[in-house]
Amino acid sequence: MEIRYYREYSHSLQRDMEFKVYGTRGKPVVWFACQSGRFYDFENFKMVDALSDFIEQGRIQVFCPDSIDDETWVNPTWDKRYVGEMMEKWVHYIMDEFCPRVFEINSENQNRVHGLLAAGASMGGMHAANLFFRRPDIFDGVISLSGAYNADMFIQGYMDENIYNNSPIHYLNNLPSDHWYMDLYNKNQIVICCGQGDWEGPLLESTYKLKEVLDQKGIHAWVDIWGMDVAHDWPWWFIQMPYFLEKLGY
Repeated sequence: MEIRYYREYSHSLQRDMEFKVYGTRGKPVVWFACQSGRFYDFENFKMVDALSDFIEQGRIQVFCPDSIDDETWVNPTWDKRYVGEMMEKWVHYIMDEFCPRVFEINSENQNRVHGLLAAGASMGGMHAANLFFRRPDIFDGVISLSGAYNADMFIQGYMDENIYNNSPIHYLNNLPSDHWYMDLYNKNQIVICCGQGDWEGPLLESTYKLKEVLDQKGIHAWVDIWGMDVAHDWPWWFIQMPYFLEKLGY
């Protein structure tokens, strides 16, 4: 398996940002790290082993951007306006800088792709869903495992434009029925999964709320609730991620 490391300057964040790439062919999957995670966690926590067959067979390639969660949803200073501002800057880094690099790298490898698959678990699942719902013209699919979809889980009792724009349950609830994103959502592949076991409680509640909003809006999604033994932990995500990739045809 070919693994490449990149360190490049981000104009949105005004700093160098790092990322790693696994594989050279197949569907580009953008894997977002868990809470306060780093770009190398995909490898260090052995998700790369769980997906090695997909990568080595050229069915997918995986791009792992870095997070700035400690400056956003889990910022210890808890300056709520700053949290929203930094979150929006990071989202624009992903949309405006990182994703174009994914397409450029594929072009260099003569791998013609038209859309990216967003994926992640825990807070990475939240990021994956948020980026997908914000830009279904860039991301044509999402696999979100054990994610949260409501900013109130992190910033209770506060809302501004930046927080709202990164809280899918809020902005999807107010999406006009004739918005041009609606057609894209329903052409794309949406998988939202959560277990019912240890540490999944608040995420399960958020998953059900997102399902309610999606159903009300007529947005077709596969919302898959797993069993009471399915915990909020890597061993289950190792099972879920290959399962959904296979089911989606990768």
